Amino acid sequence: MVQEVAIDEMSIDPLCQLLSQDQAQRLAGAMSRARERLGARTVWHVNATAHGGGVAEMLPTLLGYSAGAGIRNRWLVIDGEPAFFDITKRIHNLLHGNPGDGGQLGDFERARYEELLAANMQSIAGTIVPGDIVMLHDPQTAGLADGLSDRGAHVIWRSHIGSDQSSPETDEAWAFLHPYIGRAESLVFSRKEFCPDWVAGERLFIMPPSIDPLSLKNRSVEANAVRSILVRAGLLTGQDDGEPITFIRPDRSIATMRRHDGLLANSSPPPADAPLIVQVSRWDRLKDMAGVLVAFARHAATGELARAHLMLAGPDVSGMADDPEGAEVFAWCVALAAQQPEMVRGRIHIAALPMDDPDENALIVNALQRYALVIVQKSLAEGFGLTVTEAMWKARPVIASRIGGIQDQITHERDGLLLDDPTDLDALASSIIQLLRDHALADRLGVAGRARVLDQYLDDRHLVRHTELFERVLA
Repeated sequence: MVQEVAIDEMSIDPLCQLLSQDQAQRLAGAMSRARERLGARTVWHVNATAHGGGVAEMLPTLLGYSAGAGIRNRWLVIDGEPAFFDITKRIHNLLHGNPGDGGQLGDFERARYEELLAANMQSIAGTIVPGDIVMLHDPQTAGLADGLSDRGAHVIWRSHIGSDQSSPETDEAWAFLHPYIGRAESLVFSRKEFCPDWVAGERLFIMPPSIDPLSLKNRSVEANAVRSILVRAGLLTGQDDGEPITFIRPDRSIATMRRHDGLLANSSPPPADAPLIVQVSRWDRLKDMAGVLVAFARHAATGELARAHLMLAGPDVSGMADDPEGAEVFAWCVALAAQQPEMVRGRIHIAALPMDDPDENALIVNALQRYALVIVQKSLAEGFGLTVTEAMWKARPVIASRIGGIQDQITHERDGLLLDDPTDLDALASSIIQLLRDHALADRLGVAGRARVLDQYLDDRHLVRHTELFERVLA
């Protein structure tokens, strides 16, 4: 029932080569302390999916670096069913202050939630021994906390989502979760503002997420290779020379990229000489892909936008079992694009990126983000926004909503542009036109954004915080 995900050991040495001397020394010291303090203990991570979303993308490298430093890590993915994920998606939306599908979190939903997690607990319990550390990620796993505490494990619950402001919606979600995480030894949030009032003192731990600069999604790619990848994926017009495009997987095996012809749902690929505006997200209403589309369409004949193309890219929804809204939002965006006038419709591209090979998916996203002239993240609510971090690392100018963790990453007009009101479509269009017109500004924001990520949001910071968290729990 519970799936274990293999972890490939990774040396921290290549990562340290990108860091300053102080950062590298801090990371090496933290890994040494963690190895000594944890000893023979295993650190378990439990979440709801092995592919797609920020958690599933962070864990392979964070655990890989830890394993390479001699720390015992294991990663489990719970089993679920559509009814369970409907409930957890409802909690997800409510924690963001959004009513979502408008459904309840009553006795029936609680019973279904507990029933599914009880079944998962039966298969987990025999593998975890007293003294181990278990980090449960997000609402899908919160109901495991009591059972694991009873087994003698040190239980940490990690929330990657939240809202800056409390509301009846957030209160309802926290009331549902409170009974399950009350015994967790530490509650971890990406921002202090996401924490409910009843979490305080030593149990509260703040830990922003991070990206791995050496992963397939973030490693450096030459401009010619970027174009070749996008042409091979059918996301850019051009002549495919047929030469193999190879990449190295995390397990160090060499793979060859496949040719794709059907990733665009509604159009031909954009021409290579057109400015390309991109948003990469899950097909989630709170990411507001539809709002980006409408903003572009409304101003498609204005100034520099008259030559530009827009691409909204997200995962193939058939590969996202833990996100029941994905298919609906994807279909909504495709239908919305089809409703636009012909001269606009041909410049809007809806891409469903393959999920059957996560490494190839990462390669395509990397190329798409590097090729984009402007990257947008017009979320209505956001836990942190790793797609923003990824874009900044690639030195692309970013326009994003002033919400959640995005506002921690971007200082307006210094390393990106922030939208004070995510629903202001005219302001979004104006910001895009500004960056298309002012190349010097776009370049300056891109360079500053990369420096910001190097200083604050690479895996070295996250690994150091992990060590500090384990030290606190075991003290």
